[in-house]
Amino acid sequence: MNSSKEKWLFWACFIALVATSFGFVVRAQIIGDWQAQFNLSETQKGELLGVGLWPFAISIVLFSLVIDKIGYGRAMIFAFLCHVGSAIITIFATGYWMLYLGTFVLALGNGTVEAVINPVVATMFPREKTKWLNILHAGWPGGMVLGGILALSLGSAHWGWKVGLVLIPAITYGILMFRREFPIHERVKAGISYKAMLQEVGTLGALIVVVLIVREIGRVFEWSLTAEILVAGALVLSYGLYAKSLGRPMFIFLLLIMMPLATTELGTDSWITDLMVPFLAGNAVWVLVYTAFIMMVLRFFAGPIVHRLSPLGLLATSSAVAIIGLIFLSKTTGIAIFLAATVYGFGKTFFWPTMLGVVAERFPRGGAMTLNTISGVGMLSVGIIGAAFLGNIQDKEIDQVLAMKDSALHSKVVMEEKTSVFGNYRPLNQAVVATLSSEEQATISNLGASAKKNALSTVAVFPAIMLVCYLGLIFYFRAKGGYKPVDLEVQSEGGPEVEKATTG
Repeated sequence: MNSSKEKWLFWACFIALVATSFGFVVRAQIIGDWQAQFNLSETQKGELLGVGLWPFAISIVLFSLVIDKIGYGRAMIFAFLCHVGSAIITIFATGYWMLYLGTFVLALGNGTVEAVINPVVATMFPREKTKWLNILHAGWPGGMVLGGILALSLGSAHWGWKVGLVLIPAITYGILMFRREFPIHERVKAGISYKAMLQEVGTLGALIVVVLIVREIGRVFEWSLTAEILVAGALVLSYGLYAKSLGRPMFIFLLLIMMPLATTELGTDSWITDLMVPFLAGNAVWVLVYTAFIMMVLRFFAGPIVHRLSPLGLLATSSAVAIIGLIFLSKTTGIAIFLAATVYGFGKTFFWPTMLGVVAERFPRGGAMTLNTISGVGMLSVGIIGAAFLGNIQDKEIDQVLAMKDSALHSKVVMEEKTSVFGNYRPLNQAVVATLSSEEQATISNLGASAKKNALSTVAVFPAIMLVCYLGLIFYFRAKGGYKPVDLEVQSEGGPEVEKATTG
């Protein structure tokens, strides 16, 4: 780092990211308490886990559109208010929709944090973007480790005390960010216009983001399909008429890859604690903390690994390891779960920050917009599709298997049909399950355990898709002479956009 000011700014960004993961790990630990207190279905649990992710995209995309105008400092004030407000709303929740609102506000704050810290760090370290974005994003697993341990230390205390833990890093980054000077983004320095930034994402990129956001908002507020189409169409058309570009084909391809990537990492992280409960006697949060610790350590040492494998090589390798880890997790029990979790932890470690690094290196003309849109689509896809998908396949499997094995018990405990993005499903009535005999509860528990393990093996298809895509990109760039990051010369000096060979 070049100065003491830059050092403090980097660590302020780091702690802000820690705050975002505090809410994530605490929610993963207390989701079972919410289910018991508020009689939530598995799909409703998935929706609550999901709303902790998809609103992130609203704030990260919206702030990316205006961040260079309003300033990074004002954006961080909004993030701070969201973190504090979400804790208050959630602690005093009286039902599903207050939990949903509190988690929604938390996700807005999280998205705003990333809208700021990603372009700031990429600008601070223009020659080592992938390395420093990986180090920055060690704050995410670092927060899960610290937040998870603190939540565990509270033991059987009411879940509201655990929700309040997010105030610790939030207040810390609020103090560190106070009156901090932020750098000017390299796009702005180079004289790349606002319109040129939007053209990198293009109409197709906007279409992906807008459709995902409008689809979920439409579900929450019960919009008709026609209303969703009209709203999404108006927004995308407005963007397209102004940008007059479909977007960079490579960037659109990376947006599509981000969907299975986010589900592999965050979708599974959202569920892994709950998935492992039947096999670790209630201590499954340690799996999440353990894999987060692996991620934190490895991301701090990402520089040499990226140098040796190159960003795309690292992503392809990580995809292969994640496939093995997820299948291994789905087949093991007891202490062997930690060995499987180690493999999974190694696999998922570099996904998110390395994808950010690739986008920052290849599309600097897109400024904060391209860098944060890739994160936004990741959160949208896992929040709307991934997390709910994992819950939905469990509900459906339990419904079908129980109907075949014990129709009388099935008719007693299965609720009326509910709707989700994946169609109709029939969840268990948790209030009725609690009144069953010990034998009947054991039957339900065994079915649930089987469904949870099958969910892990199902999600392994996502890193398999990613592996094929990354290998294709590697061969594509090899045919072009190798992967090369794009550098922007200051336009006011008449310098052209140039590419320089990567050190990896």
